[in-house]
Amino acid sequence: MANTLTLSIEGMHCGGCVRRVTAALEGVKGVEVRSVGVGSANMTFDPSRVSAEEIAAAISRIGFSAQIEKA
Repeated sequence: MANTLTLSIEGMHCGGCVRRVTAALEGVKGVEVRSVGVGSANMTFDPSRVSAEEIAAAISRIGFSAQIEKA
């Protein structure tokens, strides 16, 4: 069963940032990226494989600040 997750992401300002965040999210097992734009990301994830907090941490590891908006 997949859950929907929306993250608010601070520090993004260009297409390069969008590509970095997309790549980071695609590297997390159990995540299917729906959309990434400057300042936010929307995805579905399998909560039996990964938590919303772990997904936000993957964004933090590449230098951005991610806050869970909707899980």
